[in-house]
Amino acid sequence: MIRVSRLALVLSAGLSLSACATLSHLKPGQGDKTVASSSTPKAPAAPASSNAPTIDLVKPGQWPQAVSDVAPDPRIRFGVLPNGMRYAIQKNATPPGQAALRLWFDAGSLNETDEQQGLAHFLEHMAFNGSKNVPEGEMTKILERHGLAFGADTNASTNFSETTYQLDLPKTDDDTVDSAIMLLREAAGELTIAPEAVDRERGVVLSEERTRDSPGYRVFVNTFGFQLQGQRPPRRLPIGQTEILKTAPADRIRDFYQAWYRPENAVVVAVGDFDVDAMEAKIKARFGDWKGQGQPGVRPDLGPVAKRGLTAKVLVEPGAQTSVQMAWVLPPDLELETRAKDKEELVKALGFAVLNRRLQVLTRSAEPPFIVAVAMQNDQEHAADITTLSATVRPGDWNQALTALEQEQRRIVQYGVRQDELDREIAALRAGFAAAAAGEATQRTTALAGAIVGTLTDREIVTSPSQNLAVFDEATKGLTADKVSAMLKAQFAGSGPLITIPTPTAIEGAEKAVTDAYAASAKTPVAAPTGPGVTTWPYATFGATGAVVEQKDVTDLDTVFVRFANGVRLTVKPTKFRDDQILVKARIGHGLLDLPAATQSPMWAGSAFIEGGLKQISTQDMERVLNGKVYNAGLGVEDDAFSLSGRTRPEDLDTELQVLAAYATEGGWRPEAFARIKTYYGTIHDQLQSTPSGVMGRDLGGLLHGGDGRWTFPTREQIAGTTLDQLKASVSGPLAADSIEVVIVGDTTVDKAVAAVAQTFGALPPRADLPAPAGAENAPFPAPSPTPITRTHKGRADQGQLFMAWRTDDLFADLQRARNTQVLAQVMQLRLTDELREKQGATYSPSASATASVAFTHWGYLAVSVETPPDKIDGVIASIRKIAADLRDKPITADELERAKKPRIDQIEKARETNEYWLGALSGTQTDPRLLTATRSVLAGLQRVSIADVQKAAQTFLGDDKSWTMIVKPEGK
Repeated sequence: MIRVSRLALVLSAGLSLSACATLSHLKPGQGDKTVASSSTPKAPAAPASSNAPTIDLVKPGQWPQAVSDVAPDPRIRFGVLPNGMRYAIQKNATPPGQAALRLWFDAGSLNETDEQQGLAHFLEHMAFNGSKNVPEGEMTKILERHGLAFGADTNASTNFSETTYQLDLPKTDDDTVDSAIMLLREAAGELTIAPEAVDRERGVVLSEERTRDSPGYRVFVNTFGFQLQGQRPPRRLPIGQTEILKTAPADRIRDFYQAWYRPENAVVVAVGDFDVDAMEAKIKARFGDWKGQGQPGVRPDLGPVAKRGLTAKVLVEPGAQTSVQMAWVLPPDLELETRAKDKEELVKALGFAVLNRRLQVLTRSAEPPFIVAVAMQNDQEHAADITTLSATVRPGDWNQALTALEQEQRRIVQYGVRQDELDREIAALRAGFAAAAAGEATQRTTALAGAIVGTLTDREIVTSPSQNLAVFDEATKGLTADKVSAMLKAQFAGSGPLITIPTPTAIEGAEKAVTDAYAASAKTPVAAPTGPGVTTWPYATFGATGAVVEQKDVTDLDTVFVRFANGVRLTVKPTKFRDDQILVKARIGHGLLDLPAATQSPMWAGSAFIEGGLKQISTQDMERVLNGKVYNAGLGVEDDAFSLSGRTRPEDLDTELQVLAAYATEGGWRPEAFARIKTYYGTIHDQLQSTPSGVMGRDLGGLLHGGDGRWTFPTREQIAGTTLDQLKASVSGPLAADSIEVVIVGDTTVDKAVAAVAQTFGALPPRADLPAPAGAENAPFPAPSPTPITRTHKGRADQGQLFMAWRTDDLFADLQRARNTQVLAQVMQLRLTDELREKQGATYSPSASATASVAFTHWGYLAVSVETPPDKIDGVIASIRKIAADLRDKPITADELERAKKPRIDQIEKARETNEYWLGALSGTQTDPRLLTATRSVLAGLQRVSIADVQKAAQTFLGDDKSWTMIVKPEGK
């Protein structure tokens, strides 16, 4: 997998509501959200002063804490082998019996020569295609036999400056661990890179290049090149040059391998439920004899930041979302991380948080100048630091958005931040740090491994959540608005502003019109921002505390069922999977079952409900009043319920339930929020039409349900004609009067959960168990298609996609047969990967899956999805049919059965150690006990599946005359 920088993601997506700068490693937990706080991408500081220590002090084979005053996380054992390879080992038992291994290289696409562009990423693919001791095609099979699923547990990524291999182990027995370490060692120094294997992999890499090429990606590429004019990173995109990918000989890939895959450039990370001494011994034994081959690579110069003033670039890209981006480019910050540096970064983060809050207020205004906006700063691969203000705008409104961004940037530079604004962001950000520290003992293994790897490229020091909280408190003690204002002002001192406007259609006057608009805005005086008014939280009480009339223990699942006098049901499962984490879901009514099938659903605009706030308080005021609380709210439409969900911590459980109960009873339905969502969707068809995956995502749901309006995507005309009253009519009735089931899972007790619900949902007026509309459970499924259903896209001529489905049945028609079909899908996935990816090189990531509804009678399917060039679609369809025929006609092998079942079983076992799994598994169980049976039997049911069961399922469902196929081709083909 290729990863792009965080800034690149923002540039290409343009949809983040808010963001602010902060340390990349010194941040609150990413699971729980402090609603009043903005999200916090990484941001280096201004260029280091001449006497400040720099990252060059950290030598190959050295950990940065050796030359810094920042102490690393004491739970981690750091080491260096005599050959220069570093390792970091941490014991962690959340979840128990699992581990995460990472092999990281300080090398990526920036290290390529002109003739090697794309080969760092190509080499990553070759790591799975043969080594000295593992034949081509066997690495993935070895891992599958140990329960690792390809993609989910076995993966790799190539960036500009790093390459990472990851193995997530479902077990930590010696056989599994030894096999995993052996395979990483093979990737490190024993790859064969055989010419014939390289040729087979070319199509896979080219498929990945096709899949990722979209209007958003092209906007990123051009913006990146504009902002880093004349520098190396834009000329070394990880995917590389297609002609090189098509023709580069194996020796050229091997040259890169020997130059950069060397012990002094490598780090092994091991986190999990194992003995640290034993793991260290295994790493030493396996990697101790590794020696670099040939001459080491020479790190290239990245080039200086170009000195420029006001400059504009209009990027006309059909299918792109219109946006405005203003950037100031500074020389790279190469200062070594120290305690003083960490404090500076936190001060800067708070400044960006204030600016983002101001942009958010504009977004929610009656006449917003943009749909969403974000301010942030990012390091770009040690080539530059870029401060960016970016906004997604309505088509044609670029001038209005540019003016608003220019004036807000100038306002904060001229007047700075107010102390009340700063204090608010300190409280909000601290809540996140505190929540992360409280959950430190149950951080998840994969997250810990990711945190260690995340510090390597920038030579930072991994620290614990409690250490981060202490630094935050130290940095913010006595912190003044003047200090934050001065720090923030310095971030706009670089070259620029560089203004980029991606647009699907040309702008009259092009770049001159943009610079003229900026100059005109700059002449307009700006006033100091005004302070907010005083508001109180109006939803602290909901009436008399509800009485419990029934309580039942479900002992085998450590769950309690509760029913209140008003009819509200509560399901509670206390867990210790994650300290300080509680998940809450209120399921109300019947969801899709409540919606009419004959008319287009307005639920595409459902996010306007939460953004519209509450009747007595707006979202903006709610966030300010509840600042420092950890809570959130989201509206979902499930097959059989509307859901209001959130996550919180024990001390804020009352607040979370107050918020959800308030939304259930007094939604605000503010038209500004609905108008904002409707504006965004106004151009969504142009964006979706630009790629085959976009067209597939737009049309597939409706086609698979026979045109039923609950699943169809709205047309342009339907989007334009939808009203807030239509959305309100679909949601407000069930929320106001229908049955309520509250599910709470996490770090709480039954008594505390009951008390919190009794004061909120349990205190509401009585709710009746209203039935779903008659016949709503009957959802249509398309008849088999002798010829594929064809749709077209407006993207590249070599992009295509197909989806083939065979109708099966709902989950409860035959529970064991549904499990058999799941394993059949896993076997088909194995064969698709082997045939279409490994043998034919026709696609990057073919997939097979099985779906069985629990709400719609006899509705289910087994499906295959493949991206491939249009001229290969017929051949791919023929290959899929041949695979299906083989599965019908011949028994699968015992090895295939094991490689299909074991990863699936291990995935479920891993998932059962999470609150998220149980929130879903327990939803609806009080009214449909069949769901409890399904949860109890899932592992045994999968283990029970035999070779004969898989063949019988294939014979039952995979007939050639039973398939339904959809393809997406370019227009005109």
